[in-house]
Amino acid sequence: MEGKQITLQIDHHYITVPEGSTILEAARKIGINIPTLCHIDLKGTCIKNNPASCRICVVEIEGRRNLAPACATRCTEGMVVRTSTLRVMNARQVVAELILSDHPNDCLTCPKCGNCELQTLALRFNIRKMPYNGGELSPRKREVTSSIVRNMDKCIFCRRCESVCNEVQTVGALGAIRRGFNTTIAPAFDKLMTDSECTYCGQCVAVCPVGALTERDYINRLLLDLENPDKVVIVQTAPAVRAALGEEFGLPAGTLVTGKMVYALRELGFDYVFDTDFAADLTIMEEGAEILNRLNRHLQGDKSVRLPILTSCCPAWVNFFEHHFPDMLDIPSTARSPQQMFGSIAKTYWAEKMGIPREKLVVVSIMPCLAKKYECDRDEFKTNGSPDVDYSISTRELARLIRRANVGFTLLTDKEFDQPMGASTGAGVIFGTTGGVMEAALRSVYEVYTGKTLGNVNFEQVRGLAGLRRATIDLGGFELKVGIAHGLGNARQLLEDIRHGRNEYHVIEIMACPGGCIGGGGQPLHHGNSDVLYARANALYREDAQKPLRKSHENPYIKTLYEEYLGKPLSETAERLLHTHYFNKAID
Repeated sequence: MEGKQITLQIDHHYITVPEGSTILEAARKIGINIPTLCHIDLKGTCIKNNPASCRICVVEIEGRRNLAPACATRCTEGMVVRTSTLRVMNARQVVAELILSDHPNDCLTCPKCGNCELQTLALRFNIRKMPYNGGELSPRKREVTSSIVRNMDKCIFCRRCESVCNEVQTVGALGAIRRGFNTTIAPAFDKLMTDSECTYCGQCVAVCPVGALTERDYINRLLLDLENPDKVVIVQTAPAVRAALGEEFGLPAGTLVTGKMVYALRELGFDYVFDTDFAADLTIMEEGAEILNRLNRHLQGDKSVRLPILTSCCPAWVNFFEHHFPDMLDIPSTARSPQQMFGSIAKTYWAEKMGIPREKLVVVSIMPCLAKKYECDRDEFKTNGSPDVDYSISTRELARLIRRANVGFTLLTDKEFDQPMGASTGAGVIFGTTGGVMEAALRSVYEVYTGKTLGNVNFEQVRGLAGLRRATIDLGGFELKVGIAHGLGNARQLLEDIRHGRNEYHVIEIMACPGGCIGGGGQPLHHGNSDVLYARANALYREDAQKPLRKSHENPYIKTLYEEYLGKPLSETAERLLHTHYFNKAID
């Protein structure tokens, strides 16, 4: 039975909406675009940031003396709303001018220039001069981390970042502190982000409407490396990048641009263009061996075995459990992420085969994730201070670099990755979406455990965008119980269950960002739009379906790597190069 419906009038248009709808929602339903700034609807997360603090969305309601914020005012029966009267337009302009009066005027050099919502509003309201000049900007903290740049001089206190950090991700790294002109958004006690519980997932960056939170940009460093004749610069591309990069060039969400991306990277001057999917296949070999090892010991009655085993591909998720669940550091897989496995193999096995000294080799990754920048900088992924992956750039950074180089992206033909670290199976491709790591692992674990060949490699029961999912997989009579969570708020629910003995799983996959890597903090902005995330996920499943090989253990170059260098999964060499350990980072 449907809920009660409300009929109202907006700008002479009659509309019927469910009871409880806001004026903003009703207006958007009929195509009336009311401007907003502090408001954002994080679709798919059930979180709406609508503090009604900016007042950009004010409207006039018949019978009311004061203007009302459309984002926070509920529709009532017979309500008459005007969204474009002179009074409304003047009020919005004054609000925007007041915000701009306390905002740095460095738009030309701001990282958000051209994609700044405040800048867009200034253009929309035709603001050509500032009537409120002469005020003193309150100096606020600026911080540069390996992943995120925080410039609070540009903060407009919309509190979007606070909503996504605290309500969606449940990290709790950001909040409002102090009062009046000294108000700022920061970690508790105005600490640095590097001293806080920040996971560097980048979801705060993805929702920030201005330049207060941006990604750490490594493009200029990359250009210097590409120009250096004494350096060999290679690049790896994460699976989720190919499903979203095209959006930056006007292509529909879900357009696969794998071949064009490879061509563009060659045009930019990389010496070799490889695929992180190769390392994803390698990850399954190691992580799958860990899963089978723990399961077999568990079935043999070994009481010391810790189950469930948790995937460890996502650095934001790793940082999260190190901060919030330090009592459970022995549960996750010790397998490194595909990014770090690639870097380790590139600077040992591949470099030795090519005769390239480690100090001459620069490994760059293109990632959908800002936490990958932080991951490159972790000390355990360095040899004598030299990182296995030198630095990472986001999908958005790559798009900016392609435009800067004047490469006509949509005109490019398809090119193939270089070998051997450009070869992958379909299992490696689907790592980029929630449930993909689990499905990739199941394809190999099933065949190794049962000794039987899978007829259908599609594990539909682990796919989808529900925040928490569970499935039971028949492994030749043994019921393997698996769980999937994406978004750190959902991950927390699972981990609290495990902590309190309410565990029913053998294997759990966790991704920090909504949708997994396809919704990463470094992807083209989507504001949690589930339609965009579904399109990106389906693109990866299409590429998987087109691959001649779809199981990681069938990758011939992975087989050669083990034969020539690693020996077998979980060998001493594999443990040294492909595995890691975790740290207690709890903050008192």
